[in-house]
Amino acid sequence: MKPTARLIALLASLTAFVPFSIDTYLPSLPQIANDLSSSTAQVQHTISAFLAGLCLGMLFYGPLSDRYGRRTLLQGSLMLYGLATLGCLFAGSVEQLIAWRFLQALGGAGALVLARAVARDLFGLAQAAKVLSWMHLLTMMATLVAPMIGTWLVLIDGWRTIFAALFVLCGLCLLMVTVGLNESLPTQARSTSLKGAFAAYAGVARQPRAVALILCMSLAFGGMFAFITASPFVYVVYFGVSPRTFSWLFGLNILGIIVVTFINARWVTRFGPQRMLGVGAVLAGGAGVALMVAGYTQWGGLWSIVLCMVLYMGVTGLLGANCTASLMSMFPRQAGASVALGISVQFATGALASLWVSRLADGTPWPMCLVVGSCGLGCLIAYGVSIHAPVNQDAHADTLEQH
Repeated sequence: MKPTARLIALLASLTAFVPFSIDTYLPSLPQIANDLSSSTAQVQHTISAFLAGLCLGMLFYGPLSDRYGRRTLLQGSLMLYGLATLGCLFAGSVEQLIAWRFLQALGGAGALVLARAVARDLFGLAQAAKVLSWMHLLTMMATLVAPMIGTWLVLIDGWRTIFAALFVLCGLCLLMVTVGLNESLPTQARSTSLKGAFAAYAGVARQPRAVALILCMSLAFGGMFAFITASPFVYVVYFGVSPRTFSWLFGLNILGIIVVTFINARWVTRFGPQRMLGVGAVLAGGAGVALMVAGYTQWGGLWSIVLCMVLYMGVTGLLGANCTASLMSMFPRQAGASVALGISVQFATGALASLWVSRLADGTPWPMCLVVGSCGLGCLIAYGVSIHAPVNQDAHADTLEQH
């Protein structure tokens, strides 16, 4: 099947739910704390609750969709997201907001996982990698403008306007799914039991190559989260750049992701996901080593760190798209479970990397350079393992028998 612009736009809109739900919301945190008479720390718990709901939800949607299909479950997840968004809109206390944000994440997790599973159902390995690249490209564009949109919405009528806008977006996506998306997983291709669908996680975990692919994309993601956590301090406090300059420097990373992901979308069908994945892993590892050298020796100052980070961040989309497509191609009958496990580990790795860089903070750029560089090297090592790791035929056969 040849991907159409309308289908790619729909799937990209679904994958953009999560970053849009987080990034549009960040500018409003101080106003929420004031309006709900709560502390900044309490309001920050709404972000933690969202991430917790996201990780938990993804682990359920994958196997459930392998058993019952994608479309109905996707509609249900969008309905849950919409209901929870209304709860956020009318929340009267920070405790209510935390609870509704958790439920909102449970709904958003379905869109994040199932959009990728649909792409794998409809397209072969190379085409799926191409579609996932376009989806990531559009998602990054949404991420780039989301904070600006959030700020604009807050200025219109306060922080609740953000959730009103997210509710409208959810409604539009639900309408597009209902009208324009058919079930992508035929009945004969589904798991024969719910127990077997969840047992697929064990089958994926017993495959060395699958684990290596998950680690490859997760470590790349972890480095990105470490940068997001530490970069405001490194750029603004240590190097003394203005907040406006910081926003431009941060935007260079998003631009790098967009450019490299665009190149991957154009070239992956020609060279194949494996070769493109190798290029991305080498660049991530090289950027990681260069970043650690720059951070330790302080050679080149701010601009050496900026250039290394643009290169590192640029290939994260390429790595994510090709690792995800390769992972799902290994488990065509368990695509939902495999992508759910992969993305869940991604977010967990991001949280750990963020915690690591925070604990190491010493007033210099070195902790950020060390954590991001280590993640880049780990990504390269995981790629090397993935191309040499054997396929556990017994585990693969067990997984197929369960389905």
